[in-house]
Amino acid sequence: MATGVSARTERRVAVIKALAHPSRLVIAEALQRGELCVCDLRDLVGSDISTVSKHLTVMREAGLLEMEKRGLNVYYRLRCPCLRNFLECVDSLAPSKNKK
Repeated sequence: MATGVSARTERRVAVIKALAHPSRLVIAEALQRGELCVCDLRDLVGSDISTVSKHLTVMREAGLLEMEKRGLNVYYRLRCPCLRNFLECVDSLAPSKNKK
């Protein structure tokens, strides 16, 4: 941990970094609607299963996801229902097309 940076700040940085990749953000947005299996996420992201699994690991290690194995499939769901509010807040920061 960097000098002067609290554990709380480090956790926040890990979550923000976990969302700071286009594929991981697409995954997070999809999981807001409910759990999905890895095969569904693979199709959504358009990457191979290995790449999607790496993204899911980053997100899980940051505390964003829970996983459950059912038979041959692994299902993921968001652990933070507040993500929608956070993303709406981020959207509000985008400059308006009409502003100069």
